[in-house]
Amino acid sequence: MRPSDPEQDPVVRDLRTRITEADRAILTAVNARLELVRALRTHKLSQGWDFVDRDREEQLLDSLVRENPGPLTEAGLRRLFGDLLALTKREVDGEP
Repeated sequence: MRPSDPEQDPVVRDLRTRITEADRAILTAVNARLELVRALRTHKLSQGWDFVDRDREEQLLDSLVRENPGPLTEAGLRRLFGDLLALTKREVDGEP
């Protein structure tokens, strides 16, 4: 017999716990990425170089597409990392 409340179901509780752990790992990874990009931006600007390198971004996306084992689709991957790149640029530029 199944519980009448999903909150009482051990499978639901276990999966939610694991999802929360994955979300925390994502947050940690994004914060680490931001610190690295901030350092890269500082260095590139101190050398008089452009911060954004569109060719590098495309190479990154293409590489991630090749390495992606799924189930994330190529379109989903490109959207996710496109959004992440845009967010990262806004964050390191101090934009809201």
